[in-house]
Amino acid sequence: MFRRFCFRSLILFAAGATAVAGAACGSNTSAAGPGGGGGRGRGRGGDGAAAPVVAAKVASKDVPVDLAAIGNVEAFASISLRSQVTGVLEQLSFHEGDLVKQGQLLFTLDRRPFETALAMAEANLVRDRALLAQAEAQLARDASNAEYMQLSAERQQQLNQRGIISKDIAQQMQSQADATAAVVKADRASIDSAKAQLVAQESAVESARVSLGYTTVKSPIDGQTGNLGVKVGSLVTANQTELTTIAQVQPVLVTFTVPAIHLGTIKSHMTGGKLPVTATPQDASAQPSVGSLTFVDNAVDMTTDTIKLKARFDNPDRRLWPGQFARVSLRLTTLEHATVVPSQAVQTGQDGQYVFVVKDDQTVEQRSVTVGQRVEDDTVVQKGLKPGETVVTEGQLRLEPGSRVTTDLSGRGAGAGGRGGRGGRGGARGASGATGASGASGATGGGQGAGR
Repeated sequence: MFRRFCFRSLILFAAGATAVAGAACGSNTSAAGPGGGGGRGRGRGGDGAAAPVVAAKVASKDVPVDLAAIGNVEAFASISLRSQVTGVLEQLSFHEGDLVKQGQLLFTLDRRPFETALAMAEANLVRDRALLAQAEAQLARDASNAEYMQLSAERQQQLNQRGIISKDIAQQMQSQADATAAVVKADRASIDSAKAQLVAQESAVESARVSLGYTTVKSPIDGQTGNLGVKVGSLVTANQTELTTIAQVQPVLVTFTVPAIHLGTIKSHMTGGKLPVTATPQDASAQPSVGSLTFVDNAVDMTTDTIKLKARFDNPDRRLWPGQFARVSLRLTTLEHATVVPSQAVQTGQDGQYVFVVKDDQTVEQRSVTVGQRVEDDTVVQKGLKPGETVVTEGQLRLEPGSRVTTDLSGRGAGAGGRGGRGGRGGARGASGATGASGASGATGGGQGAGR
């Protein structure tokens, strides 16, 4: 009897254990199914649930190809103004920092010493002219006397041949004629010397007049004056004392460098005309100025492997200032009707760059692309896409080829995707409960997360 009772109790205990195990397995199955699977599927976009993403259309537009650099603004011409004579500064005709025109009077030195020197040179010139006239008159007199003496000597020679006078008298007359001819030669030499002295004195007069003109200093160019180096009453030394500097700011030059690898491209595009250059000064109210490339250096800097370029800007509003740094953009060409996508749509993988293309059935396709120029927030796609197609710009981490998506072209999809992921994690936490009811609660949480 006792054995029969123990055996029966053993059978009942085994049956109970089997029932408990079956209940436990049923509870785990329920949690892993609706609760855990639903939350995780919605958060990652798997198990048939559509993943929210942000998408954009592939566009076709003209894209400029630019080279960016940092440049330095230079004055088109900069002159250090110095006096060419020594004197006392008597008058200023401008204020430092003024805009001046070419030929405008700026400085006046004391003129009196130079006026005196000019008057003296002019007086000496008058004297030398008189001496020249006197020498010419002396030559005329001596030339006439020499001619008379020569005629007399010839007559005396004829009389000597006839035996009327002695030979000594004839020779004496000839000697006097020769002496008079020598005086004429001396007079001609004196005239040449007087002429040379006259030319020298005329040069002295001109030099004195030029020196007098240097007492007024005028602007050689249009530009803006700089710091004033002297004051009224200061002694100005010729060719040493700097009076001021004048910088021509209309137009101006912007010097910048680009990598030498672009030299061939720049030269090839310059054959079609001048290349436009945009310069934007680095200040609070930066406004771009447009100019043109005018200079390419004749050698590459071997230490930096760069080439120096210069662009000219008319600078009508004087926005660019000498010595200022500016952001420079050299436009090489414009790609017409280029295929363009937002730069964040292009991803990089083991096989290169790719994008996720949204197909008509709201599934995505991973497609390899060949990219080209990047302009601001857009990237040119040379191969792999056509205008009008839709590409994913945000939410790529949740996708794989064939994933179903819901696209948002207005920019709300990124936030929805993030909140969907949090819903999925909530569902998973619900699935960790011990009963099937807890698992159902987790699935609901995941659905709400995806909906938000």
